[in-house]
Amino acid sequence: MSDKKRVLICDDDPVILRLLQVNLELEGYDVLLAHHGEEAIEVANAEHPDLIILDIMMPRLDGYQTMEKLKVGETTGDTPVLFLSAKAQASDIERGREQGVASYITKPFDPTELLEVIEQLVR
Repeated sequence: MSDKKRVLICDDDPVILRLLQVNLELEGYDVLLAHHGEEAIEVANAEHPDLIILDIMMPRLDGYQTMEKLKVGETTGDTPVLFLSAKAQASDIERGREQGVASYITKPFDPTELLEVIEQLVR
């Protein structure tokens, strides 16, 4: 697959990062990793991913703050963002939608469902 889609995953949990990285690479995606929001912004600006997957509860910048900065970025403003978070309250999901998140999946998640959503978002 010469035209690999690039997915940036940002989560402070190394187990989640590795799990997602392995699964997405097996599906043919080029995977970029970040461990906190500031790093995600740096990587996104440098690498121009096709999709950004953000956790919400992270150190330094949480997912909401990270998304705010990404959405006003010159190179990242149009990049779809998927929240993958343990924050499952209706108010959390609504806040994400108000910020323009492309999709919101709660942890624990179904890997098959996540892959389907990712495929839809990177088309």
